[in-house]
Amino acid sequence: MNMFLRSVSAEFAKIFTTRLWWILAIVLFCYIGLLAGGLAALFAGIQTGVISPDAVNTGGGAVSFGSLPPLVYSFASSVGYVFPVLIGALATTGEFRHQTLTPTFLATPRRGLVLGAKTVTLVLVGAGFGVVALTASVGIGGGVLSAFGVDALLLDSETWLLVARTLLAMGLWAAIGVGLGVLVPNQVASIVIVLAFTQFVEPLLRLAASFLEVTAKIGNFLPGAASDALVGASVFTMASPAGTAPLGWWQGGFVLLGYAVAATVIGYAVSWKKDVT
Repeated sequence: MNMFLRSVSAEFAKIFTTRLWWILAIVLFCYIGLLAGGLAALFAGIQTGVISPDAVNTGGGAVSFGSLPPLVYSFASSVGYVFPVLIGALATTGEFRHQTLTPTFLATPRRGLVLGAKTVTLVLVGAGFGVVALTASVGIGGGVLSAFGVDALLLDSETWLLVARTLLAMGLWAAIGVGLGVLVPNQVASIVIVLAFTQFVEPLLRLAASFLEVTAKIGNFLPGAASDALVGASVFTMASPAGTAPLGWWQGGFVLLGYAVAATVIGYAVSWKKDVT
């Protein structure tokens, strides 16, 4: 147990002695703040009639987005999840790139323990990124909603359950990043895979799958869809042409956990156990 705690402490030191974590955190805050604030103004303006529906080409009819606060607050995970994935992947691939695994394995020969400590550390760091993202989405987005006269629901227990589930989702995404980094040790390739899949491939797959009931049910098991189900709200699930219900929040959590475990276990067998030069 003492060895594991020392390994976790060493992993935290590896992360927080570099500039990467706070640069990503600042970009995350600005990105989510801009999206949450801007779209909160747009949605609230249309819903309250301050902005004419004709101005955004809605056909002039009444527009309903459902409950706006959860939708706005969920931007923290539905859009911001790429950041914990990136830091998880970079924390792992950096070990291969800079060959810091050699002294790490010499100090702690039990490789499974090292990987476990790295995963636990990054889950906590991912949750920390969740705090940053929620500060932007709830702080800025909620403030904008209140400015338009929409109840921000900050005293509603469901809002804080959404916040807790968002932190869990962001932690699991960081674990997925660790697993991906172990599975694909090349740092450039790992970054390209993260950005290509999260920004292009999965959104297109979710859109294509949403038009038929059968494919929509399959699409629910994509990692982004599972994450949205765990959190309980997302702009991506606001309207499904097939009308298929998403997974339950606990089901989404288990699916997301399954991706993290699968990537980590396969990566451990494929690359983590290999000789390090």
